[in-house]
Amino acid sequence: MKEVFYADLFNQDRSRSFKDLPLAIRLRPTSLEEFVGQEHILGRGKLLRRAIEADRLNSLILYGPAGTGKTSLAWCIAHKTKAYYVSVNATTSNVEELRKIILQAKQRKIQTGRKTILFIDEIHRFNKAQQDVLMPDIEEGNPVLIGATVHNPFFSLTSTLLSRSLVFEFKPLKEEEIIRILNLALKDKERGLGNLKIKISKKALSFLARACEGDARRALNALELGVLTTPKSKDGFINFDLKVVSESIQKKPVLYDKDEDAHYDTASAFIKSLRGSDPDAALYWMAKMLYAGEDPRFIARRLCICAAEDVGNADPLALVLANAAYQISEFVGMPEARIVLAQAVIYIACAPKSNTAYLAIEKAYQDIQKHKLQAVPEHLKDAHLDKERLGHGRGYKYPHDYPDHYVKQIYLSKKVKYYEPTNIGYEARIKQRLEKIRGSS
Repeated sequence: MKEVFYADLFNQDRSRSFKDLPLAIRLRPTSLEEFVGQEHILGRGKLLRRAIEADRLNSLILYGPAGTGKTSLAWCIAHKTKAYYVSVNATTSNVEELRKIILQAKQRKIQTGRKTILFIDEIHRFNKAQQDVLMPDIEEGNPVLIGATVHNPFFSLTSTLLSRSLVFEFKPLKEEEIIRILNLALKDKERGLGNLKIKISKKALSFLARACEGDARRALNALELGVLTTPKSKDGFINFDLKVVSESIQKKPVLYDKDEDAHYDTASAFIKSLRGSDPDAALYWMAKMLYAGEDPRFIARRLCICAAEDVGNADPLALVLANAAYQISEFVGMPEARIVLAQAVIYIACAPKSNTAYLAIEKAYQDIQKHKLQAVPEHLKDAHLDKERLGHGRGYKYPHDYPDHYVKQIYLSKKVKYYEPTNIGYEARIKQRLEKIRGSS
């Protein structure tokens, strides 16, 4: 059955032998058990996995970055369901070809009982007329449409097609998932490079996994290129080291091991440069982290913390901008996310600094930990829960009923002072108002 299946998969290129195909194609999984990544939609018990295993798919749209497994999943589905597999690319296909494929799928179903999976790569490039051609037969489930795109389908596909499809987003593969795929390629003797004597260092493998930025195809292409173009050493081994990796993937290796000192030292230098109001140094350390494959979200989280801890109310907009950078970098992804993060880095580094918010909450925490807890004054208690009429909330003064929306009132039984604003930036205005209020108290 496996040979027949492969014949179907490669029916568009029968003249080439299997071994002549690129490693990234040879290594494509043919079962969900072999598939690596996308656990958020393909993990045990998830909707997509259940639908595949029950063979209940009529139309499926997969979107996400290149090299994350969209085509591979289509192959897995075809193998799992024993369906005939036809693949087209929307950039070169047309209405006439689609109608021919659909007609053949109908005839195949009648003659053999076997349904057809139609995989359309870059489906976002189909115009409305091309998408409409698919509709009647997709509703009947033959062919089963699997569309792949790097663009958000809700912006590029028609609402009628989307309403009849399951839509799933693919995420960039994690570093450990890429390493797992690379190790499989190195060990597999039938489809991979297992028949070759290869020495590869852990650092070289990790660098390749980071440098490919979640793209398994890019990683496998670089591995194959490096292995097949590197002369054997005297002992008969191919030494796939950092130099070979950097040449294969066209990226300079940077010392930045996530579980070693380089990661923590670089992140520390980044934060201290922001705190020290040096935008150029902060940009340099961020560029190093991103170049080495750091998750942009890690950097965005550090920016949010720095904006609150080191800028604070000296410039409240710093935290707003940091949060915006986090959210925007989340949905635009790399490489564009680096521009958004750079804007936030420059703003935060150049902003006036105050760590009073950090100091204030630290003091409050220490009070809670070391001293007896203060009881809530009666006039501040929630009157809505005062079923026994114990006087909760009685005597509370509503500030908005008074001039300047302020009235002298006790909020703690024992007076404390945690927040001490500086004379820097916007915080100087906060200090001025607090001094006026505290003076009247």
